[in-house]
Amino acid sequence: MLHVERGGDGPLLVALHGLGATGEVWKDVVDGWHGSWLVPDLPGHGRSQPIERYSFGSLASAVADVIPREPVSIIGHSLGGVVAFALASGWFGVNVKNCVGVGIKVRWTDEELEKAAALAAKPGKVFATKEEAAERASKMAGVRLEHGVSEVDGSWTPSLDMRAFGVGRPDMKSLFLASRANMVLAAGENDPMSPQEHLKELVPEPVVFAGAGHNVHVESPSPVIDLLFQLAT
Repeated sequence: MLHVERGGDGPLLVALHGLGATGEVWKDVVDGWHGSWLVPDLPGHGRSQPIERYSFGSLASAVADVIPREPVSIIGHSLGGVVAFALASGWFGVNVKNCVGVGIKVRWTDEELEKAAALAAKPGKVFATKEEAAERASKMAGVRLEHGVSEVDGSWTPSLDMRAFGVGRPDMKSLFLASRANMVLAAGENDPMSPQEHLKELVPEPVVFAGAGHNVHVESPSPVIDLLFQLAT
């Protein structure tokens, strides 16, 4: 079901991308990691198959199926961060030692949820060229993607299953209470989706990446790698 990339040798790091992206966004981070790594495309993204219903639990269950039953560290961005926290609960049989959520949106208004539900009900746009589809996929992800499109009957469309937008509002407080791992919340200093005052509702001192925006793992991977090293030692 899932497209998975693996590499390295040693302590295992699992990296989960955000909504609309693919595992390729973690390239610079895993290149700097000192151990082994596992990076999937989430269901309905990139080169992975869609699933019947999108929820944080269904996404976590799909990811759990490809994670070895050994102690792991997990880092997730945005949607992937919530999935990482769900895995840290132990409910899915994964032994998570350290869990880092980057750029998670913890406050949602009713209007934002309604907009997301409306997007989930729309069909994916189809384009005449691969380049046009890639531009659309990259816009939805917020970063440039190479593996975010699919060919359909001679045309091209973003690979993202639009129904994934309907995943809903995460219950972050419950996920923190359920966690068995060392939990870290982090965000770029200039991330409009994950401002520090929102994160402080959950943790007293979130990690702040100076000068970075929402996609800090792409914009400035070095401090992300440094944080992972600190947690692993």
